[in-house]
Amino acid sequence: MALDDAGLDLLFRNARTPVAWNDRPVGTDTLRQLYDLVRLGPTSGNCCPARFVFLTTEGARERLRPALSAGNVQRMMTAPVTVIVAHDPLFFERMDTLNPQAHVRQWFAADVGLAEETAQRNGTLQGGYMIMAARALGLSALPLSGFDAAMVEDAFLANQGWQANFLLCLGYSDGPPPTPRAPRLGFDDACVIV
Repeated sequence: MALDDAGLDLLFRNARTPVAWNDRPVGTDTLRQLYDLVRLGPTSGNCCPARFVFLTTEGARERLRPALSAGNVQRMMTAPVTVIVAHDPLFFERMDTLNPQAHVRQWFAADVGLAEETAQRNGTLQGGYMIMAARALGLSALPLSGFDAAMVEDAFLANQGWQANFLLCLGYSDGPPPTPRAPRLGFDDACVIV
């Protein structure tokens, strides 16, 4: 069954990156519902390497502020929630739970390069699922890549050993952006059928 036009509009056609947030809070129940959708998206061998740190307080955002590029500070500080989208480089330690095939854990444990590539690729994929799940729940999503990953890892991820990938601001948009959507490449410019 395919989504109807209203669903496609919500996820893609009318969805825009927010420029301002309203004061409506994003509750813990919504964050749990969000993750429950994200975790269902496919990953290689069901490896599920993404890890998420939800910053919901002003104090947590202040800890993140020094790691941000100047252009991202205001947008992040005003967002109700900022998510550190990270991945666990030792994700394969959970493979016994996630994949019943006994040899899968060993594939990654024996090959650091394969494990790093898999964690980065699939963690990014799961971050993309979070953007789409947020939109499906009526939230707006603002992905950010202008930050110092080492500072974020030292401040928030050191105890777990996770690695930062990107930041994602979540909340309820304060109206549509005042400018038209930026252009996108057409099919013939971006695609080849073989």
